[in-house]
Amino acid sequence: MRTIIPLIGIVACTVACTFAPVVRAAGQSGPAAGKPNRAAWMAQGTYGMMTHYLLQPKGNTPEEKTADLNRMVDQFDLENYIRQFQETGADWLIFTIGQTTGYLCSSNAALDAKNPGHTPRRDVILEIAQRLKPLGKRLILYFPSGEDADPSVKKALAFDTPGYADRYFEFMRQYSVKFGTLVDGWWFDACTPHPDDYWNKWLAALRAGNPETAVAFSGAEFCTGGPIDPVCRLADYHAGEIHLLEDGKIRRDFLPPGGDIVVLPGGKLRKRGQEARFYMPDAALIDGIQWHGLLPIDLTFNPAVPNQFCHYSDKELFEFVRKIKAVGGALTINVPIDPENGHIPEDTHSQLVRLSKALASPR
Repeated sequence: MRTIIPLIGIVACTVACTFAPVVRAAGQSGPAAGKPNRAAWMAQGTYGMMTHYLLQPKGNTPEEKTADLNRMVDQFDLENYIRQFQETGADWLIFTIGQTTGYLCSSNAALDAKNPGHTPRRDVILEIAQRLKPLGKRLILYFPSGEDADPSVKKALAFDTPGYADRYFEFMRQYSVKFGTLVDGWWFDACTPHPDDYWNKWLAALRAGNPETAVAFSGAEFCTGGPIDPVCRLADYHAGEIHLLEDGKIRRDFLPPGGDIVVLPGGKLRKRGQEARFYMPDAALIDGIQWHGLLPIDLTFNPAVPNQFCHYSDKELFEFVRKIKAVGGALTINVPIDPENGHIPEDTHSQLVRLSKALASPR
């Protein structure tokens, strides 16, 4: 996978599928008084790294696609991936179970029983989890919300029929129990407002295997121009999806795919007729929840933001990370990954190695 691609012909790795600003649902309370900060370790660590390992097997029949799925996953270079991750100095990893392709990279009994052939025989996530724990590193798993679940999951769980939410929660509970304390957190995409009882059922499922797991639900709050407070006040940390930095600050205004986007002198993106809006945190918590941001580098989350605009100089990136950490916030940096072998591009990897060294050096 090329790290920087031309302005024309973008292929986007989209994290949040729901870009609309969120509004608190009826029955949803504020942050619980005295709620434990299960995500305190994020602020205490260096930073996190994320990769979108998404599988799109080829084939003319379901059997051919399953065979290609196994071929791809069998080629995942675990030793190199762990080596690259360790060299970045990151303290946690966010890894995708799957997103929108119809194929997941870790088995689940509910899916395999009702829609077989959509998970591989090799469980890369379990292998990664087993390697990270002895290293003192933490693993967070990414998955879409029930409303935006992978097509194979929706089919297996009979989406849009009564009881779907409970079946989805049970599906997630099976993953939680399977991984147990090997998994320290979850990051859920494309979330919409719900009453507290809905969130509590979801959280209970996720904590079945690890009561201390830290959970985030993304409403794309930092990149749609709406309220920045979390869609779920019962979460442990803010999902914090970011689309773009400009002059070392988070761009808050939404740049719509297919919109009238222009490039100003100095290489700054704007939607024609729309003023740029900026944001930076000033405290460790937001609505009682650990502040966290998820920043893509060298691979966009939004087709309206070409990949090259997600490449930052060492000076801009390193100073941004320092400012986040200075107020007690936490940051995860998403980087490209080659789905054929799990390799992170060397130029991207090298920048994270330099970031780690810069954070460790006294200023």
